[in-house]
Amino acid sequence: MRPDETRAGALVLFGITGDLARKMLLPALYRLTADGRFDLPIIGVAKTDMGLDGLREFARTACGGVSDAAFDKLAGNLSLVAGDYRDPATFARLREETEGKGFLVHYLAVPPALFSAVAEGLAGEGLNRDARLVVEKPFGHDLASARELNGELLKFFDEDHLRRVDHFLGKEPVEDLMVFRFANTLLEPIWNRSHIRSVQITMAEDFDVRDRGGFYDANGTVRDVVQNHLLQLLAILAMDPPPSTDARAQLDEKWRVLRAVQAIDPADVVRGQYAGYLATDGVRPDSTTETYVALRAYIDNWRWAGVPWCIRSGKGLPVTDLEVVAELRSPPVTMFGNGGAPDAPNLIRFRLQPDAGVTFDLLAKEPGKQHTRPVPVSVDFTKVLGPMEAAYERVLSDAVSGDPRRFARFDLVEESWRIVQPVLDLTERPLPYEKGSWGPGPAAEIPPGGWHEISTTFD
Repeated sequence: MRPDETRAGALVLFGITGDLARKMLLPALYRLTADGRFDLPIIGVAKTDMGLDGLREFARTACGGVSDAAFDKLAGNLSLVAGDYRDPATFARLREETEGKGFLVHYLAVPPALFSAVAEGLAGEGLNRDARLVVEKPFGHDLASARELNGELLKFFDEDHLRRVDHFLGKEPVEDLMVFRFANTLLEPIWNRSHIRSVQITMAEDFDVRDRGGFYDANGTVRDVVQNHLLQLLAILAMDPPPSTDARAQLDEKWRVLRAVQAIDPADVVRGQYAGYLATDGVRPDSTTETYVALRAYIDNWRWAGVPWCIRSGKGLPVTDLEVVAELRSPPVTMFGNGGAPDAPNLIRFRLQPDAGVTFDLLAKEPGKQHTRPVPVSVDFTKVLGPMEAAYERVLSDAVSGDPRRFARFDLVEESWRIVQPVLDLTERPLPYEKGSWGPGPAAEIPPGGWHEISTTFD
């Protein structure tokens, strides 16, 4: 079967009064409406007593400074079905509210524990027919629970009518990686083990877990960002060119490369926990949950065999940044002295956030001297190309249109859990590190030659 790409006639948003809707979904729907890209009924479902007028005021507050005309259009599309997600009467009222609105997209911005109950409730009223189900992450807690959850959802929606959100896939700079790889013949011929020595992926956050101690302590860094966001990023960086522009062809290539990634060896992992984490509300006093991880992954295929893919992520680090650094192999002979030291390697840097761009670290001769130094050649995408679309605008647009390429197909989810399974719930206490540092000292040994310094500007 081909993925269903039927365009929706209405959006059903479960959890419309929750944090995700307030922070991300409602502002994205407003921007889409203001730009003329969205004009559909939005049926909110929530366990609430606020009423429709209350919901509209909630949405106005969530969207911040708004144009009255654009917001009035969004507000006019809103309706509300209030009720418990486990109560069949809620879904009976939803069926009445959606009558005659055509193909439905059911977007579940609710805790994963409710996914199966909502899917069953929809099916009980026939609302799984002519409909798509969109679920937020996390999809499972490990490989076994992901398979169990998938089996539950498949009772009511087949794979072609399921969409699993990973909002990283909606980020425009992430999609730019595909363009850089496959639209530029400057890069593609060298994007392999013959020319690349290592690839480093850093996702750093300068804040701690804040008021999310209970959630974070049950998950940790590997579950929170590595299994989903960063392995999806690895798949985009490492995949072979798809044989066509068909969405399924792209997803197939991502699956092939993830299938070739070895399960992570615990010996290739350094876990850390920042000082003061154990005093956070909701965190167990004897917690061994990591707030930092650095690891090496290897891909057993012809393109990447032997090349270490080094990933690090953590809370309480010096900066908030997402960057990929590909280190090229050095020339076989050093011709420019440098006092007997080898030349610095060429680097290709893809900066994804907070601002997006690319930098090539090339070598130039130091004036008046007989040695070289790195010279950055940079492009700031925002300055050159203008503002970029927000991730959830793209997620919602694709949920409505049915395009599956920016969602995670289950076989990709399954491979991602397989890859990290050996390093989930390790019982050894993570190594301590101070907030504002780059994590525990031994993490510096994960990449060959150490981590490259993160760029903080394109100037």
